[in-house]
Amino acid sequence: MESSRSSVCRAPPGSAPSRPSDFRRELTYDGLRAAEAKGDKGGRSPVVMTAEAAAVRAAYLDGQSIAGLAREHDVSRGAIRTTVADLMPEHTAVHQHVPAPELVVALDMPGKVADFPLAAELDDAERAALDQGVTVRRGQGYPLHVSAVPSVHRALLAHCQPLDGAPSTPAIRAQRKARREYVNRVNSLVADARR
Repeated sequence: MESSRSSVCRAPPGSAPSRPSDFRRELTYDGLRAAEAKGDKGGRSPVVMTAEAAAVRAAYLDGQSIAGLAREHDVSRGAIRTTVADLMPEHTAVHQHVPAPELVVALDMPGKVADFPLAAELDDAERAALDQGVTVRRGQGYPLHVSAVPSVHRALLAHCQPLDGAPSTPAIRAQRKARREYVNRVNSLVADARR
Protein backbone atom coordinates (compact mmCIF):
# COMPACT_ATOMS: atom_id res chain seq x y z
CA MET A 1 0.00 0.00 0.00
CA GLU A 2 1.50 3.33 -1.03
CA SER A 3 1.30 6.49 1.05
CA SER A 4 -0.40 9.58 -0.27
CA ARG A 5 2.88 11.46 -0.29
CA SER A 6 4.62 9.13 -2.67
CA SER A 7 1.75 9.40 -5.14
CA VAL A 8 2.36 13.13 -5.70
CA CYS A 9 4.03 13.55 -9.04
CA ARG A 10 7.05 15.74 -9.24
CA ALA A 11 6.94 18.23 -12.04
CA PRO A 12 9.81 17.92 -14.49
CA PRO A 13 12.24 20.84 -14.58
CA GLY A 14 10.98 23.75 -16.69
CA SER A 15 7.31 22.85 -16.34
CA ALA A 16 4.74 24.58 -14.12
CA PRO A 17 4.92 23.74 -10.36
CA SER A 18 2.22 21.34 -9.18
CA ARG A 19 1.61 22.82 -5.68
CA PRO A 20 1.01 26.44 -4.54
CA SER A 21 4.02 26.36 -2.18
CA ASP A 22 6.28 25.32 -5.06
CA PHE A 23 4.84 28.15 -7.12
CA ARG A 24 5.58 30.72 -4.37
CA ARG A 25 9.10 29.38 -3.97
CA GLU A 26 9.75 29.71 -7.71
CA LEU A 27 8.45 33.30 -7.70
CA THR A 28 10.65 34.15 -4.70
CA TYR A 29 13.77 32.72 -6.32
CA ASP A 30 12.94 34.53 -9.59
CA GLY A 31 12.68 37.82 -7.67
CA LEU A 32 15.98 37.22 -5.82
CA ARG A 33 17.79 36.40 -9.06
CA ALA A 34 16.40 39.55 -10.72
CA ALA A 35 17.46 41.73 -7.76
CA GLU A 36 20.94 40.19 -7.78
CA ALA A 37 21.24 40.90 -11.50
CA LYS A 38 20.36 44.57 -10.81
CA GLY A 39 23.01 44.77 -8.10
CA ASP A 40 20.69 44.81 -5.08
CA LYS A 41 22.13 42.81 -2.23
CA GLY A 42 18.91 42.56 -0.23
CA GLY A 43 18.44 43.05 3.46
CA ARG A 44 17.37 46.09 5.40
CA SER A 45 18.74 49.43 4.23
CA PRO A 46 20.88 51.36 6.72
CA VAL A 47 19.11 53.96 8.86
CA VAL A 48 22.04 56.38 8.67
CA MET A 49 22.37 57.15 4.97
CA THR A 50 25.73 57.30 3.24
CA ALA A 51 25.67 61.09 3.03
CA GLU A 52 25.38 61.60 6.78
CA ALA A 53 27.48 58.54 7.70
CA ALA A 54 30.69 60.47 7.01
CA ALA A 55 29.60 63.25 9.36
CA VAL A 56 28.62 60.74 12.06
CA ARG A 57 31.97 58.95 11.77
CA ALA A 58 33.90 62.25 11.93
CA ALA A 59 31.93 63.38 15.00
CA TYR A 60 32.58 60.02 16.70
CA LEU A 61 36.32 60.33 16.02
CA ASP A 62 36.20 63.85 17.51
CA GLY A 63 34.94 62.33 20.76
CA GLN A 64 31.18 62.80 20.59
CA SER A 65 29.25 60.07 22.40
CA ILE A 66 27.09 57.49 20.65
CA ALA A 67 24.03 58.62 22.61
CA GLY A 68 24.67 62.25 21.64
CA LEU A 69 25.00 61.32 17.96
CA ALA A 70 21.78 59.28 18.15
CA ARG A 71 19.87 62.26 19.61
CA GLU A 72 21.36 64.64 17.06
CA HIS A 73 20.48 62.48 14.04
CA ASP A 74 17.19 61.19 15.50
CA VAL A 75 18.11 57.51 15.16
CA SER A 76 18.75 54.70 17.63
CA ARG A 77 22.09 54.17 19.37
CA GLY A 78 22.30 50.80 17.60
CA ALA A 79 22.14 52.55 14.21
CA ILE A 80 25.04 54.79 15.25
CA ARG A 81 27.03 51.79 16.54
CA THR A 82 26.51 50.05 13.20
CA THR A 83 27.79 53.13 11.36
CA VAL A 84 30.94 53.47 13.51
CA ALA A 85 31.48 49.76 14.28
CA ASP A 86 34.91 49.59 12.64
CA LEU A 87 36.08 52.63 14.64
CA MET A 88 35.16 51.25 18.07
CA PRO A 89 38.07 50.28 20.35
CA GLU A 90 37.30 46.56 20.61
CA HIS A 91 37.18 46.32 16.81
CA THR A 92 40.30 48.35 16.02
CA ALA A 93 42.58 46.59 18.54
CA VAL A 94 42.04 43.29 16.73
CA HIS A 95 42.96 44.73 13.34
CA GLN A 96 46.04 46.63 14.45
CA HIS A 97 47.71 43.43 15.65
CA VAL A 98 48.62 45.09 18.91
CA PRO A 99 50.12 42.53 21.29
CA ALA A 100 48.42 42.21 24.64
CA PRO A 101 50.41 43.73 27.48
CA GLU A 102 52.27 41.30 29.71
CA LEU A 103 50.75 40.84 33.13
CA VAL A 104 52.81 41.09 36.29
CA VAL A 105 53.43 37.65 37.79
CA ALA A 106 54.81 36.84 41.24
CA LEU A 107 57.34 33.99 41.46
CA ASP A 108 59.48 32.76 44.29
CA MET A 109 63.13 32.97 43.33
CA PRO A 110 65.27 30.65 45.47
CA GLY A 111 67.66 32.59 47.73
CA LYS A 112 70.75 30.96 46.24
CA VAL A 113 69.66 32.23 42.84
CA ALA A 114 68.50 35.65 44.07
CA ASP A 115 71.94 36.57 45.37
CA PHE A 116 73.67 35.90 42.06
CA PRO A 117 72.09 38.56 39.75
CA LEU A 118 72.87 41.33 42.25
CA ALA A 119 76.50 41.26 41.08
CA ALA A 120 75.52 41.31 37.38
CA GLU A 121 74.77 44.38 35.29
CA LEU A 122 70.97 44.63 35.28
CA ASP A 123 68.70 47.02 33.42
CA ASP A 124 66.28 49.26 35.31
CA ALA A 125 63.28 46.89 35.20
CA GLU A 126 65.32 43.92 36.44
CA ARG A 127 66.97 45.97 39.21
CA ALA A 128 63.57 47.35 40.32
CA ALA A 129 62.04 43.85 40.40
CA LEU A 130 64.84 42.56 42.65
CA ASP A 131 64.81 45.68 44.86
CA GLN A 132 61.04 45.43 45.39
CA GLY A 133 61.18 41.69 46.03
CA VAL A 134 60.13 40.46 49.46
CA THR A 135 62.33 37.97 51.29
CA VAL A 136 60.27 35.16 52.73
CA ARG A 137 61.85 33.18 55.57
CA ARG A 138 60.85 29.52 55.34
CA GLY A 139 62.76 26.71 57.00
CA GLN A 140 66.36 26.66 55.77
CA GLY A 141 65.95 28.72 52.62
CA TYR A 142 64.91 32.31 52.11
CA PRO A 143 63.18 32.68 48.73
CA LEU A 144 62.73 36.13 47.25
CA HIS A 145 59.13 36.82 46.21
CA VAL A 146 59.62 38.75 42.92
CA SER A 147 56.72 40.43 41.09
CA ALA A 148 57.55 41.21 37.47
CA VAL A 149 56.41 40.62 33.91
CA PRO A 150 57.48 37.28 32.37
CA SER A 151 60.15 38.91 30.17
CA VAL A 152 61.92 40.25 33.30
CA HIS A 153 61.79 36.79 34.91
CA ARG A 154 63.37 35.31 31.76
CA ALA A 155 66.09 38.01 31.78
CA LEU A 156 66.88 37.33 35.45
CA LEU A 157 67.07 33.65 34.62
CA ALA A 158 69.56 34.36 31.83
CA HIS A 159 71.77 36.28 34.30
CA CYS A 160 71.85 33.14 36.48
CA GLN A 161 73.16 30.89 33.70
CA PRO A 162 76.70 30.65 35.21
CA LEU A 163 75.21 28.80 38.21
CA ASP A 164 74.98 25.72 35.98
CA GLY A 165 78.75 25.72 35.81
CA ALA A 166 81.21 26.15 32.99
CA PRO A 167 84.16 24.04 31.84
CA SER A 168 86.57 26.24 33.78
CA THR A 169 84.45 26.60 36.95
CA PRO A 170 82.60 23.69 38.48
CA ALA A 171 79.01 24.20 39.58
CA ILE A 172 77.90 23.99 43.19
CA ARG A 173 75.14 21.39 43.44
CA ALA A 174 72.82 23.41 45.67
CA GLN A 175 73.03 26.46 43.40
CA ARG A 176 72.46 24.38 40.30
CA LYS A 177 69.40 22.77 41.92
CA ALA A 178 68.05 26.16 43.00
CA ARG A 179 68.47 27.50 39.45
CA ARG A 180 66.67 24.45 38.04
CA GLU A 181 63.74 25.14 40.40
CA TYR A 182 63.57 28.73 39.14
CA VAL A 183 63.84 27.52 35.52
CA ASN A 184 60.87 25.20 36.09
CA ARG A 185 58.81 28.04 37.60
CA VAL A 186 59.58 30.41 34.72
CA ASN A 187 58.93 27.71 32.10
CA SER A 188 55.58 26.82 33.66
CA LEU A 189 54.74 30.51 33.52
CA VAL A 190 55.48 30.60 29.77
CA ALA A 191 53.47 27.39 29.18
CA ASP A 192 50.47 28.88 31.03
CA ALA A 193 50.66 32.04 28.93
CA ARG A 194 50.45 30.00 25.68
CA ARG A 195 47.19 28.33 26.69
